[in-house]
Amino acid sequence: MPSVLWFRRDLRLSDHPALCEALADGDTIVPLFVLDPVLLGPAGGPRVKFMLDCLRSLDHDLDGNLVVRTGDPADVVPAVAREVEASAVHISADFNPYGRRRDENVANALGETPLRATGSPYAVSPGRVHKPDGEPYRVYTPFYRAWVEHGYPRPPQRPTTIKTVQGLQTDRLPAGPDIGHTELPAAGEEAALGRWEEFRDERLRSYAEDRNRPDIPSSSRLSPYLRWGCIHPRTPLADLKGRAGKGAEVFRKELAWREFYADVLFHQPESARENLQPRYARLRVDSGTAADERFTAWTTGRTGYPIVDAGMRQLRAEAWIHNRIRMVVASFLVKDLHLGWKEGARHFMRYLVDGDLASNQHGWQWVAGSGTDASPFYRVFNPVRQGQKFDPSGDYVRRYVPELRGIEGPAVHTPWEVPDAPKGYPAPIVVHDDERRDALERYEAIKG
Repeated sequence: MPSVLWFRRDLRLSDHPALCEALADGDTIVPLFVLDPVLLGPAGGPRVKFMLDCLRSLDHDLDGNLVVRTGDPADVVPAVAREVEASAVHISADFNPYGRRRDENVANALGETPLRATGSPYAVSPGRVHKPDGEPYRVYTPFYRAWVEHGYPRPPQRPTTIKTVQGLQTDRLPAGPDIGHTELPAAGEEAALGRWEEFRDERLRSYAEDRNRPDIPSSSRLSPYLRWGCIHPRTPLADLKGRAGKGAEVFRKELAWREFYADVLFHQPESARENLQPRYARLRVDSGTAADERFTAWTTGRTGYPIVDAGMRQLRAEAWIHNRIRMVVASFLVKDLHLGWKEGARHFMRYLVDGDLASNQHGWQWVAGSGTDASPFYRVFNPVRQGQKFDPSGDYVRRYVPELRGIEGPAVHTPWEVPDAPKGYPAPIVVHDDERRDALERYEAIKG
């Protein structure tokens, strides 16, 4: 009897435990992907476009045998299982709030046909790491120590032969949304593995020193591939094992941050929409016409602070932002413009190709002070100093803000001090020192 392998956030054939189980369970498999309107409707254009490109790559790797159906998975998956008289439906477990509800509905609809979960998008699935008393971790550092101690299995081998059921009806993959001139990375498993190998061989050694530099190719840019499972985190973690040097350890910790945020969301699903620390609901935020205008200036990269504007323009151009700059632009929105983190998180999810609910929402809450760890509200990034420190030559700003390309060197971070002010570039919309004081006063009002 055949089995169904329902792909979701695992669009690859290597290091895929659920695929191995599906092949062991049946003589042939049905590789299935469901285009779910509930997920596709609110998803950002770049993320959807990249997912569709990854599906085309997966279909190619399956010799054109990927079955695509559109609709509610609770209807589609049981229908496919009945159509082929499947012995079981195999999945990689999903731990996001919607995914958990969806899978429960599918399992109920399947009736006597089992829904078997093997593996997940994480090296250590959410809920596996906890304190000695069984409570979940709320702080990253002890989580990381427990995560390392828990360990994770080595990647399973890629199957040499994958026999698929032939002749099934499949929907045509749509072209995807129009994303204008936004440049997306190459899609699929081969591109993901190539990206990792390039980073591992050329930049991993210097990663600890360079990772905060947006002006040079310092980061792995694996996040879109991890988001859709074109590569599993076990694959780079296996390569990191036994590697000496600070770069390998720091990169391992970055992968663990992703797993930590997934664990926090698993235990507190409401934190995707609400403050993890409830007192921050009382923090006063601005509203009205002036606030809306400031938000628009932030989204379009017209705040008058070059490092902020470069980051927001990079988001539109590449559907991605360097992690250091994500923190800078988030701090500016929340603490210089006094607007809510939820609006910023929503904007990121609309444009990011790597938009991941757990990492995005909790990254924003970390900056806003309402989330995990010891990142207090009174840590306010100075946008000028951040630019001078991490973009010392100004190359990052000049790359994305063409109005400032005539200013050489670090002076690009303070264009208002240049004798001949650059035409077409706005003056700062706020005075940072004043807004920092205002932000701290608002924090003191809710403290304790």
